[in-house]
Amino acid sequence: MGSLEMAKASLGYAVEAEADRFAAGKYDTAVCLLRAGDLESARQKGRLAFLRDYEMADSLYRSAHETAREAGSEAEAFVAERHATLGGLQEKLEKELASWRRTLDGSLVVYAAERAHASAEIALQKGTALLSSREYDGAADAFGVAQQAVEELVRIMDEHAYERSGKLETWRAWARDTVRKSKASGSHAIVVDKHAHLLYLLRAGHVTQAYHCELGYNSAGQKMQAGDGATPEGKYRITHVIARGSKFHKALRLNYPNDADRERFLENKNGGVISPHANIGGLIEVHGEGGQAKDWTDGCVALSNQDMDHLISQVAVGTPVTIVRIWDEAP
Repeated sequence: MGSLEMAKASLGYAVEAEADRFAAGKYDTAVCLLRAGDLESARQKGRLAFLRDYEMADSLYRSAHETAREAGSEAEAFVAERHATLGGLQEKLEKELASWRRTLDGSLVVYAAERAHASAEIALQKGTALLSSREYDGAADAFGVAQQAVEELVRIMDEHAYERSGKLETWRAWARDTVRKSKASGSHAIVVDKHAHLLYLLRAGHVTQAYHCELGYNSAGQKMQAGDGATPEGKYRITHVIARGSKFHKALRLNYPNDADRERFLENKNGGVISPHANIGGLIEVHGEGGQAKDWTDGCVALSNQDMDHLISQVAVGTPVTIVRIWDEAP
């Protein structure tokens, strides 16, 4: 193969390796050397035959060939390194998000954590697409955004776990008091275990029925204000039994907000935890239309219509309703 053919073949290899993107300096030099060889060859062809000398043109073609091969090899090495590095980061993020998905699916809905997880998923998908297109800088940026979202997710869940551990004794005390009073009076009471998604009906301190329930779409936290999608945690009582006319089959209206809710709401407002323009909300109920296999209400507790029919036949205005995030002492 002549020097010109070798140079062209090597440039073809460099093009396939996308050296124009990943080894641009050497690739451009190789192209310039090939063009210089072509010019020198053309110049020699324009001379009288006995004066022609193609040594310089051959030298330029050989240089083009060598530089193009180097450019192709450099591009291949760069691509391999970036694929290994970014591919490893992609795999790590995929495993982390899959693990967190299992954790989130196995717990109450932490709305902020779900948002962080969704942001990480979107950034990961974008980075994966860019990596497939060999847009390495963009892929690195997208994976960086995904990693930041994962770190935010970890922070949120750590705070959530810390808060839960600090309040566990309070929830235990609420539930114990409810059981004790039911036992002493021989009357009905309700304890809702948000974590277990169970509403327990008690009589004389003993559980007589456990109904599966669904909660607010932001179920993991305490209710802070209207519109936050959280089911409140506290000691309440039934104020209205709505056997007809409920939007959700039948309903038991609770006395949310109670005094403790109002006190916490004002503290959060004054402390800047929530907006000074926030409202405390209301109309928290245990109602029907449950059975959707997800937490979906605006903060209420939802039962299936069949379970709601049974529950409403057992309780009355004044029946205590205690809602805790977790009742680890449930029978």
